[in-house]
Amino acid sequence: MQKKSLIYLFETIYRIALWGYFAGIKTAALFHPKARKWVSGRVGLRGRLSAQCVPAAGKWIWIHCASLGEFEQGRPVLEGIKARDPDTRILLTFFSPSGYEIRKDYPLADCVEYLPEDRPSSAAWFLDAVRPEMAIFVKYEFWYFFLRELRRRRIPTYLISAVFRSGQLFFRPPFNRLHLAMLRCFSVIFVQNEASRERLSGVGIHRVVVAGDTRMDRVVEIARKGAPLPAVSAFCGSDKVLVAGSTWAKDVELLLRWWGSKKPEDWKLIIAPHNIQPADIQFITQKTTLPYALYSDWEKAPAGAPRLLIIDNIGMLSRLYRYGDLAYIGGGFGAGIHNILEPAAFGLPVVFGPKYQKFEEARSLVRLGGAFPVKNFAELNHALTNLLDETTRQRATSVIRRYVHENKGATERILAGIFAEKKG
Repeated sequence: MQKKSLIYLFETIYRIALWGYFAGIKTAALFHPKARKWVSGRVGLRGRLSAQCVPAAGKWIWIHCASLGEFEQGRPVLEGIKARDPDTRILLTFFSPSGYEIRKDYPLADCVEYLPEDRPSSAAWFLDAVRPEMAIFVKYEFWYFFLRELRRRRIPTYLISAVFRSGQLFFRPPFNRLHLAMLRCFSVIFVQNEASRERLSGVGIHRVVVAGDTRMDRVVEIARKGAPLPAVSAFCGSDKVLVAGSTWAKDVELLLRWWGSKKPEDWKLIIAPHNIQPADIQFITQKTTLPYALYSDWEKAPAGAPRLLIIDNIGMLSRLYRYGDLAYIGGGFGAGIHNILEPAAFGLPVVFGPKYQKFEEARSLVRLGGAFPVKNFAELNHALTNLLDETTRQRATSVIRRYVHENKGATERILAGIFAEKKG
C-alpha cells in the first residue's frame, strides 16, 4: 500500500512538472522560433497519425528519438529492421524540432511525426492510431504515461544504446520510484557498457543486455561508403593533415597559436567550425597568419598554395576525416566535446579539450592511449608536438583501430535480441 501511495505521489508531481514544462514551451513559442515549431508541429497531429498509420497498411514499428543526435544513434537499428523485413512500416517520432525538421523526409521511415505531450489521454489515442507491434526508445527518452500504456497493452518495448550513471534519479531512493516504474516497462534494455548493466542490476532491473554503442556501426558505415571530396584531396596533396572538427573560438585560438609557434613542415590544417555564420568564418581568417582558402571558393576554382582550408558549409565533416592524419575535436573548452567516433573510424588519433568525461568512448580512448585531453596551451603543445612524430602517431592509430574493431556490432546484437523476443 505504501509503495502504491508513493507511486501516486510521484505521478502527481510528474503531472504537475509536465504541465509547467509544456506551459513554459507554449509561452516561449510567442517569441522563440524553435518553441514555436515545437507547438505548431503538434497541431493536427492526431488527425495526421490516424490517416497515415492505417493498421490495414501493414505492421508498424514505432521508433522514438529525442532529437537528431538520438536519431543517429538509432538509425543503424532502423535501417537493420528495414533490411530484415522491407514490408515493416516505420513510424519515427521526435520530441525536438531540431530532429524533426532535419529528418522529416527521411526515406526509410514511412511516417515521421512529433511525439504528443506525455499525458494518459495522449498515450491512449496515439497507440490506438498507430497500433505498433513493437516500440523502440533511443538512449535517454523516458515518458511515463506512454511507457505505462505500452506495458498495459503488452506491446514489446525496448530501450537501446542506453547509458546509466550513478548520479541519475534511477539510483536515488526514495525519489526513484517513478523512474524504476518506467524502467520496468521495457521488455529489454540494451546498454552500451557493463557499468550500466551493473547499476541497473543493483536496483532490481535484470532484463538488460550489454550491446555496445550503435554509433560505432554508423561511423564505420559512413567511413566505408562516404563519397570522396575531390577539392579536399587536391588541397591536401601529399602533405599530412590535421583536421579540426566542430571547433569553437577557444579551440581555434589555441590551434592557430600552436600552428604559428610550431610551423610544422609538410603539414596542412583543415578547420571545420561548429558554426559557419560569416562572423565565425571571419574570426578564423582574422586569427590566422597562414595562407588560407575557403572551401566554397577552393571547390570552384583552386588557386594559390594555401596551408589552411576553412570549411564554410555543413554536412561533410564525417567525410573530411578520410583525408586526415590527426584530428582535433572542438567543444572541450565549452559544454563538452563533439563526436570523436567519426575520426576514430578512420584511425585518427584525437586531441580535445578537458570536458570529455561524459563520453564513454573518450574516457576509454584516453585510458588506452588513442586520445589526448588538454587543459591549456602547454598541454596542447605537448600532445600535438608528440603526435607529429610518425612512430608515436602510428602507435595511437593502432590503439584507435583496435578499439573500433572491438566495439563494432552493437546493431546486430540489438536486432538479434529484439527479433528473438519477437519470435518468442
